[in-house]
Amino acid sequence: MYDFYFYDDAAVTYNTHLTELAQHLFAQRNYPNPNSDFAVSLQSIEQAIRVQQKMAELNGHVTGWKCLVPQANDQLIVAPILQAAERGQLCGIIPAIKDEQSLALIEPEIAFILGQDIEPYRHYSHDEIDAAISATHMALELIQNRFSRDSQPSYLQKLADGLSNQGVYIGPQIPKSVAYQASHVDLVVTANNQQQVFNGKHPCELPQLPIYWMINYLAEQGITLCAGQAIITGSYCGVVKVPMTAEVTIEYKDIGQFTVSFVDALA
Repeated sequence: MYDFYFYDDAAVTYNTHLTELAQHLFAQRNYPNPNSDFAVSLQSIEQAIRVQQKMAELNGHVTGWKCLVPQANDQLIVAPILQAAERGQLCGIIPAIKDEQSLALIEPEIAFILGQDIEPYRHYSHDEIDAAISATHMALELIQNRFSRDSQPSYLQKLADGLSNQGVYIGPQIPKSVAYQASHVDLVVTANNQQQVFNGKHPCELPQLPIYWMINYLAEQGITLCAGQAIITGSYCGVVKVPMTAEVTIEYKDIGQFTVSFVDALA
């Protein structure tokens, strides 16, 4: 957890604004028509991460994390997953509405489950991080756009808001050795007898690579990761739109498949 020390009234006021911003953003996660536009101007990645942590405090727990390796433009992609993980035949999601049709927005990924706590303020080797991962699963990131359609949020605003993450669906377990070699995964998403086919490629070459960076980055910031948390590290094919309530089969070619139906989490 970050500790900010303030020495003047202006800094104290700004910390209050960050707290109010976290409260606003956290509330938007449970609205069918969210509006995460806000007036507070964020100045740094550290402030955006601070807002994320304040939302985690409001939530009471962290289910997991999403991350990529650091981007060429110096942007960091890292955010806590706050909603409890979804599993099984039904997956609760707040749908997106397009042309009067309710759609679930999902990203096929691989989830890495921590088998032990990761304590802060130390550096972890790749071998230590590999040993801390107890299981790997096919998984879906659940996506929700929380900014109004006419807004153009900055990178820092999107980072503070959690980078469109609504939650995570944990699918069947797969061998860890398979997950670690999954640089390319072809996917077939089938719903209502219609197929979407993707030549999937991981955005960071291998799905475990972002974890090595993220664990050490968060440890430097004083953030503890807990056993049981799921880490997802990037979609093989971006955002996929699928119909609500229909049975959706998602096949990871040569790895496995699962079927899930998406239901309105607020209904």
